[in-house]
Amino acid sequence: MSWNTYNQLLLRYPQLGFSLDLSLMGMPGGAPPALAPRIAQAFADMAALEAGAIANPDEGRMVGHYWLRNAALAPTPELRAAISEPLAALKEFAKAVLTGTVATPAGAPFAQVLLIGIGGSALGPQLLAEALGQQALLPLYFFDNTDPAGIDSVLARLAKTGLDKTLVLVISKSGGTPETRNGMLEAQAAYTAAGLDFGNHAVAVTGNGSQLDRFATEHHFIARFPMEDWVGGRTSVLSTVGLVPAALLGIEIDALLAGAAAMDAETRKPEVPNNAAMRLALAWHFAGHGRGAKDMVVLPYKDALVLFSKYLQQLVMESLGKELDLDGNVVNQGIAVYGNKGSTDQHAYVQQLRDGVNNFFVTFIEVRQGRAAASLEVEPGFTSGDYLQGFFRGTRKALHDSGRQSITLSIPQVGPFQLGMLIALFERAVSFYASLVNINAYHQPGVEAGKKAAGIFLKLLADVRSQLAGSPQTAASIAATLGADAEDVYHCLNHLAANGAAQACEGVGPAEDTFALARRA
Repeated sequence: MSWNTYNQLLLRYPQLGFSLDLSLMGMPGGAPPALAPRIAQAFADMAALEAGAIANPDEGRMVGHYWLRNAALAPTPELRAAISEPLAALKEFAKAVLTGTVATPAGAPFAQVLLIGIGGSALGPQLLAEALGQQALLPLYFFDNTDPAGIDSVLARLAKTGLDKTLVLVISKSGGTPETRNGMLEAQAAYTAAGLDFGNHAVAVTGNGSQLDRFATEHHFIARFPMEDWVGGRTSVLSTVGLVPAALLGIEIDALLAGAAAMDAETRKPEVPNNAAMRLALAWHFAGHGRGAKDMVVLPYKDALVLFSKYLQQLVMESLGKELDLDGNVVNQGIAVYGNKGSTDQHAYVQQLRDGVNNFFVTFIEVRQGRAAASLEVEPGFTSGDYLQGFFRGTRKALHDSGRQSITLSIPQVGPFQLGMLIALFERAVSFYASLVNINAYHQPGVEAGKKAAGIFLKLLADVRSQLAGSPQTAASIAATLGADAEDVYHCLNHLAANGAAQACEGVGPAEDTFALARRA
């Protein structure tokens, strides 16, 4: 470490209370000359994106999440209205819920919220709730998977206050996402079993005319908010997806949007030295040699940001994890992201970071203020916050001494404005990095492939179920009848047996295991 290097490689936005420290990355101060054409292209790509260019050719859609915090940037009056009108409407709706104007059918105020969504439709709201919802006006619970046991656990917790006092937010652009649809049907069944009308407790955030939109209309949901097709799930946290639950939590959503807009303004400038997002993207490129050779470990030193690494996992990995580049070449790009929080992880995997395989770089997030109120001295002259800063600085130095690279982002505190800044910073860094390595950050063919494979399995599961009879059969015999793979059939049979639809009798090995239709009591 050197004082001169620190001064040269520290970028500050004093008016935002933000700084980016790249002094421990071991990279040159200026932009690499060989990357100059790619950098120029990245700035041009960003300008085109914000002007409304088609960014996702697979779906023929624009990508307009930058417009969400500054509607004036949207290229048409219709798009500007599609941002400002729902924003005003959701604020009014949240105010009505929180004041009891919108109430349960019995006239009581809603006391808690169940959010049903998956991916960005849950991760974004979860981040906001964890980071900013400490004084939440309404507790927020989640169905963010199709795990029956997880659903039952959440329902049990909701029952303590009462389903009759629970407002349900169902978030899905299409309404056809299986996990979200399943969660909604499970919730509806629970309401029906309790003698309650689900629609009188439900709100939809979805695309106009979607399956969910039609369901919400048919079942007389309390309200519906639009989810535009030009907002991708992983960049939807500052759309109705994140803002409806945030407003119900009592979070200052205007400050959240203002923070993102302020960071956008700084990182929109087409100049490397003072553009934190481009500098961040170049650091990723340098660390991973432009091919994701190193993982990104995210370590925020603040409990409120514990979910930030999980949020960045989707944003970064779904955006950058691509097989093909824009020219059709196989490149297998991506940056793996993991992390939790400091100083907790100093008692977990920091040991390997310090002494193990050097296949990562760390992104530290420093929050300068320990707490707003005065702090107790846990020993003479030192507070808990002093210790947290000491552990952060000590870990950073220990990793550097062991030849490990790190980036440090610093903010004054965790508030709506600051969280908005961080979200916007990483969104733009992801977009810049994608341009630097010549990939499309705004499609996700791998996700769609997984959905198709799941559909094939479910069809086989139904076919296998139909072949079960009273006499025991092996997986191979059923597979021969169906013309299917015996191992796939075997997994179907085990699933059916574990859930009461089949009886299993173990043989010497899987090939000798037999299955029959379960006897009904």
